[in-house]
Amino acid sequence: MTATPERLMRKRVGRLWPAVLGVVTVLLAGTVVAMWPRAAGPTTSDSAGRTLTLATWNMCGVARWSCAGTGSRTAKRDAAAQLATAGGARVVFLQEACASDVSAVRDRLGSSWRSVFRAYTWRGASGHISTVPCATGGKEPAGFAVLSATRLSDARGVPSRQPTLGLRRGILCAVVAEDALTVCAAHLSRPGDDRAHPQWELRDDQLRALAAAAPGDRVVYGGDLNVDPPDLGAPDGVWPPGPYGSDRECDQASAGKRSGRPTHVSGHKLDYLFTGLPRVRCSVRDTGVSDHYALLLTVRAD
Repeated sequence: MTATPERLMRKRVGRLWPAVLGVVTVLLAGTVVAMWPRAAGPTTSDSAGRTLTLATWNMCGVARWSCAGTGSRTAKRDAAAQLATAGGARVVFLQEACASDVSAVRDRLGSSWRSVFRAYTWRGASGHISTVPCATGGKEPAGFAVLSATRLSDARGVPSRQPTLGLRRGILCAVVAEDALTVCAAHLSRPGDDRAHPQWELRDDQLRALAAAAPGDRVVYGGDLNVDPPDLGAPDGVWPPGPYGSDRECDQASAGKRSGRPTHVSGHKLDYLFTGLPRVRCSVRDTGVSDHYALLLTVRAD
């Protein structure tokens, strides 16, 4: 649903996420540990039968976005690959990734792996839209991606309300053909991202677009949604009824709980994986080379 300016202006933007500079060493005791071994949540269903693990991770790979002190590009590529090799993920969502990092991780994982990449764009005051470079003055685009250990089909961008002026992120969906599973990776706007209308709330329409793009039970959708869970401070009306309702989140303890462990060094949960399939396990992992933790979800796929 596309919001009107009038409705958007009725909502006030919450606090801006603080910029994270340098390597942050504060971890939340008992909730997040070093990348390996896993920090796992409770098992949520019987694990008998074939399972599938998916992961989402914001690489913090654009150095000029307060990521210069979070690790080298080589280290970030290694960590992304480990989500598959050590973490067992067969589908990986990546955000804030340089295009060549996505292709390098895909190639490292093997010839069967496929990827779909979508560049961030910038809409200027004149209305001109350009891709966002990974480095100042460079040409390589920054963006977000889906990687899969098997063939991806029907890849498409999902229209959603974006800033009138400023950085535009987005939603990317595809079908994991082998599993007949629809996956949608998203990177949503932050409060104040629309430089022409910083008071507008965009995430409500973006979340509705994301949930509507992946109907049915055989779905997994999420990514860096740049919003708190409903029970942990999200603005009223931002979350639509599907997430946490008909679709459950990776770290959702029960039907009545709409929260989860932090996935960002600030102590906020910003990263999500929702599904209509039975959940088996949810893990939060600190890669050591990003301001975001990786989130891994295992589902029953048979």
